[in-house]
Parts: sequence; C-alpha cells; structure tokens
Amino acid sequence: MNTLPGTALLTMEGDLAAQMVEALNAYVTQATAAAPEKRETLWHRDESSHEAYVASVEPNRQRFRKQIGCCDARLPIEALTYSATTKTSAHLLKTETYVASRVRWPVFDEVEGEGLLLEPIGTPVAQVIALPDADWTPEMIAGITDALPPQAQFARRLAESGCRVVVPLLINRDDTYSGNAAIGAMTNQPHREFIYRMAFELGRHIIGYEVQKVLALVDWMSAEETPIGVIGYGEGGLIALYSAAADTRIQTTVVSGYFQSRQEVWREPIYRNVWGLLHEFGDAEIASLIAPRTLIVEASRGPEIPGPPPVRAGRGGAAPGQLVSPPQTSVESEFQRALPFYQRLSCEDALRLVVPDDGLPGADATLSVFLTGLNARLESAPTHPFGEPVDVDATLGAVGTEPGARLQSAPTLPERSTPTEPFDEEARQQRQFMQLVNVTQRFLREAASRRKAFFWDKTDTSSLAKWVASCADAKTYFWDEVIGRCPAPDVPANPRTRLLYDEPRWRGYEVVLDVWQDVFAYGILLLPKGISEGTKRPVVVCQHGLEGRPQDTADPRVDSVYHSYAAQLADRGFIVYAPQNPYIGQDAFRVIQRKANPIKLSLFSFIVRQHERTLEWLTAQPFVIPHRIGFYGLSYGGKTAMRVPALLDGYTCSICSADFNEWIVKNATYDSRYSYMFTGEYEMPEFDLGNTFNYGEMAALIAPRPFMVERGHDDGVAPDEWVAHEYAVVRRLYVQLGIGEWTEIEFFDGGHQINGEGTFQFLHRALNWP
Repeated sequence: MNTLPGTALLTMEGDLAAQMVEALNAYVTQATAAAPEKRETLWHRDESSHEAYVASVEPNRQRFRKQIGCCDARLPIEALTYSATTKTSAHLLKTETYVASRVRWPVFDEVEGEGLLLEPIGTPVAQVIALPDADWTPEMIAGITDALPPQAQFARRLAESGCRVVVPLLINRDDTYSGNAAIGAMTNQPHREFIYRMAFELGRHIIGYEVQKVLALVDWMSAEETPIGVIGYGEGGLIALYSAAADTRIQTTVVSGYFQSRQEVWREPIYRNVWGLLHEFGDAEIASLIAPRTLIVEASRGPEIPGPPPVRAGRGGAAPGQLVSPPQTSVESEFQRALPFYQRLSCEDALRLVVPDDGLPGADATLSVFLTGLNARLESAPTHPFGEPVDVDATLGAVGTEPGARLQSAPTLPERSTPTEPFDEEARQQRQFMQLVNVTQRFLREAASRRKAFFWDKTDTSSLAKWVASCADAKTYFWDEVIGRCPAPDVPANPRTRLLYDEPRWRGYEVVLDVWQDVFAYGILLLPKGISEGTKRPVVVCQHGLEGRPQDTADPRVDSVYHSYAAQLADRGFIVYAPQNPYIGQDAFRVIQRKANPIKLSLFSFIVRQHERTLEWLTAQPFVIPHRIGFYGLSYGGKTAMRVPALLDGYTCSICSADFNEWIVKNATYDSRYSYMFTGEYEMPEFDLGNTFNYGEMAALIAPRPFMVERGHDDGVAPDEWVAHEYAVVRRLYVQLGIGEWTEIEFFDGGHQINGEGTFQFLHRALNWP
C-alpha cells in the first residue's frame, strides 16, 4: 500500500524538515505580533488614585524583577568607598562646583559597583545616577576625558548644576575576558553575553546585575531626603529604564538612545534577551511601572553595533545580533503607546519626549526637564552660535510642556589633574567582569539546595499515587514557566502518508500531521509486516539529535552514530515512529528560539505540542497498544527524552541516550571544557532552570514510569562522573518509591552513539512485549 489506512496521500515535495522549521518561524512571528494586544489581560490597573495605581501594578513589578534576574538581597550600604592605591589618588579633579573621585560600593558578597562620584561643593540639590553606554567609560560622560563632545557629557553638566552624581561602570561589549584561559577555552562572545549565558540558566541576568548596582546606590542615597534621579544612554538607557521600573524610590528618569518598540528584540544582541518580556511588557508597559513618576524619553542616536567581535583563531561561539539606532518613528510610536497610562492618571506632563537636534544624549531640554522633576535647575548649557544663551522653552519637544529653567552660562570643561600613574581602565573592567562570573558560579553551587526547596521538599514518596499527586504543581510550573506553554493544536490532524521504505520485515511511511494552521508535525512510521487484523503492538518513538532527520534513525542503509536503531527495533517487531524535531538548519531554528523566548516560549514549546499531536494520532491507530508507547532519543533527542515525557503522560517509558548529565553545570560552569559556555549553542540556556529542574528533577516528573540512561564512556557531552552523579538522584527516588527495578543506567565502551543492547532489553521489558 502506498498510504496507511485512514490517511490521504502525502503530496508535499522538497525538504519537509526545512519547511516545518519555516512554518514554525512564521507561527512565532505571528504570535509576537499579537503579543501587545494580549498582554493587557495580565494587568489589573486601579487608576482611582496614584497610590492605588502603584499598588495595583506591584504584582507586575515583582514579575518584572524576576524576569530580569533582580531577585537577590543586597548588602547594606552606609557609604561609598574611595578607590585609591599607593600610586593613584581617588580624587581626579576639583572645580568651582564639584569634586570628582573614583569610588566603589557593595552590592553582593562578591560584587561591588565601581565608577565615579561627582560631589558638589555645597549641599546637593539632587542625587543622580548617570549611566553611560556599555562601551563608554564613566570618565567620558563625566568630562574627565575629552572623548565626547561637551554636550554629551551629561554627568558633568548635572554636577555643575549642583547634583551629586554617581557614574557606574557597565560591562562592555569587548570579548577580552570572555572565556577561561586557564583551561584554554576562549570565545568571541561580548562580555555581556558571556555573563548572560551563565546567569540566565540560574534565574539571573546581566541586566539584573547592573540594575542591582544602581539600586544599591539608591539604597545609599535614600538615607537623605534629597530626590533621586536616573539618567542613561544606550545600554545605560536600558538599565535606567529598568531600574526605575523596579524601584519606586527613583523620582525622575531619562532614557536616551534606547526606548522604542521591542517587537524585534530577537534581532538585538542576545544579552538583551529576557524570558517572557514581550508576553507582559513592551517599553510602554515598563514605562507604566514608572508612572506617575517623571519619565523623559530622549530620541538620541543610539549605539550602532554590527555584531559580536569577529571570529578568529581560538575565538568563536558568539550569538548573532546587532544594535541599530532606534528609528524615530519607533520611538514616537512606543511613546504614544505609553502616553495613555499617564493620561489616565492625569499626569501626562510627567511623560516627555525630547528629540535632540544634534542627535547627542543630554540635550538641554532633556536635562532641564530632568532637573525640574528633581526640583533643581540646569546651570550650564552649550552656547548659541552667536554667543547668546539657548532658550530651553524653544527647544523642548514634548507633550504638555511647561517653561523650563533658563540656561545660566556656557559649559566650561574642568581642568584635569595629571595622576602620578595612569589609571588602568582595563583592570577595572576585568575586575567588574570577574566579580559577576564569581557570584554566578556561587549561585551555581547553591542551585541544588534551591531545587531541594523548590521541588523535593514538596514531594511525597510514601506511595506512587501520592508521588504523582505531589508532583502535579511542579509539572505545571515546568511547562508554564520553564518550557513555555503555547496553545494546544487547534486544527484536525488531517494525516497524510506515503510509502518510503519496503524492507523485508517492515514498511516505512512518511507521515505529516497538522498542528496549527500551516504548521505540521512530520515523521516516519515503520510498520512491521504480518500484523494480523485486530492485533496490536507497542510503539517506540525514536528521536534524532541536533541537525538530524528521521531517515538517520530509520534507513538501514545509513551508517551513522544512530546505527539505524529505529530500523533495528522494527526488525524486532516493534512499531516505530521517528519524528522530525525542528532543531535543524543552524541559525534557522535558533532564530525560532530567539523569537520565542520574549513571548515566554521556547523551541520545546512547539516540540511538546507536535509530540502531543503525534501521540493522539498513534494511539488512534488500530494496530497500536495505546498505553505502551516508549521514547528513546539520542543527543538532542535525549534532551527531548527528558522534557517531553516529563510533560506528556502518553509516553509509557523514556530512554535518554548521549545527553543525560549534570545539565545545569554543563550550561553554566566556567571551569570545564565540557560547558556550553564556550560553544556556539547559544540557545541552550533555559531561564531559571538551575533553581527548579535539573535532569534528576525532570526524571522525577517521568516517575513512576520506567526510565533509563544510555551512556558511552567516551561521550564528549560530559564526563562519566557528571552522569553518575545526576543519575544517583534518579536511582534513589525509584528505590524510595519501591520501583528500583524500573530504572537503569548502562555504561558501555564507546562514544556519542546508540549502543542498543541494554536499552533494547529495557524496552521489551518496559513495554511488555513480546
């Protein structure tokens, strides 16, 4: 037969795997476009008063803080510390209005903020945290160097207006320290990406770390009643916006060269990837967390970054991504989306848009409104071409503008003292970078204890029924908050098949099943010959790995690490299904992951639903025993074996081959060449997985169903010690549940491949056939 009974003829031609990936890309693109309209259901705003409003959005604020990894208690802070050595003074210069010094301040045990303090000679009229772009140093916006035009030295100009100004250093986009030279593992990842990767797995983020440095300064400044403002440009604009959204003690905020529609955040560098961001927040919704406080959006030219540092000998692995200056139309449209939040609170004057004529950050109008919001005045500004003062009122571009402060005098660049020794800016950058590496590695060491509190302490091993019931909430959390739950299939399966193989013992059919409109699941069904009418058999689902295809597992003529194990199982009389998973096409599938993460989805969100549709179809076939469907996957297919059966009870058992190990360590450790920290698989980190589910916990969600690990001693995925360590968690659980015979691990003398000995016997036993 050229088709299976009950199916139409499959007529699709070409590369079905590539077509499936393309269809998923279109689906997630459409879901992203629909996100702004859907997210309002997550908000319950009470606009009856400013106080009621702030209280009503507090749940959104707390979720926002979690998403950006701003979740750890900071150290108490009583004062900043001057940064000096026997060779260098902390004090850089003194003018008629302020003193500039290098300082640091405590954040966490391993982490300090570093930067500049511009302290006014008299009593501060306001307190400001001024954030440069990641590739600018604090000295640049403080006028300590002349690398920027005077207009853009907004920290200096605010200090000259009587503000106490602290200028933190941000982690830059170079790749100098991105790796571990001690183990010979260096990358071309920007410093921000390198921190992002390890932190993301542990529920933290480079963004959250830098927000915490800002909020530590807010803690210090809050000891006085002088108002607090934050101003930032580029990456500093991002940190300023997020800091003000996270902490209501910040009275006035300027975001320059950043604010715009974030619908294409997936095109930006991966260190801006925030799990679930667009599900609940665009920049306008983040602005609504700042309302009714003052927010000034400055549409300056943003940083232009064409991509990560270049690939070169011994350095690679960075994720693609670029920064372009926010188009003014995008800035204005997002501003207009934010405006109604302020209007409904009758405080539209507190939201301003300024478009600098010269495109530089720190326009006169921006600083004037900023200081007005802090009950202060701007005391310096650029001179008019003819030497006349500039009228701020004439240059103010905003909604509901009111007269600003008159400019008092032209700026005067301070005289700089010459230090006895040049300051080592690179050493400061390395110090700040390594502090974030070290604190993240501490969080990695603490992750097992956090998982115990999150998962194991809430489970009940006294009976199988109580075990399953006690895992129900964790399973829901795993799907909703870690994998990401997309809508269930909403169209008929419309199965189409065609004959692909006709082997002595079985026939193979290509199968296509619809999942959503224009999105399908694809695979190959191997059906043993001679199954009499009314006879049913179990099914083994054989899942390929990265860049693989079902033909790799099913075609007996293909010589590969799979050893045609699907064909071997069909020869043994099993019905076998080999699905096509979408992790194929290099960056083509990784783009899906990049687009999916901001709408609180992942590649596995779609894989789970494709398998769900596949199970529905398989269990309906007259030749299938519906409650005896096993799963057996290699490599990325092994990764699937840990996640999909944990969520879909339709799989009777699961075998993880060439993947099972201490997964959190593999993703986040800085100290091993086995780590994904040093490879190009930038899609691997899953937000906050380290504090919730390692492979032991995922196997626990599969329990009490049979579970097995297949492990080659020479497999380069991880060392045996990592595998055995994590499997011990599983073995102990199954013994505690009284079902120790239903879990196994087989070590064999080989590498990253299917062995097919103990696992085949396990399948016969677990599926009770023949």
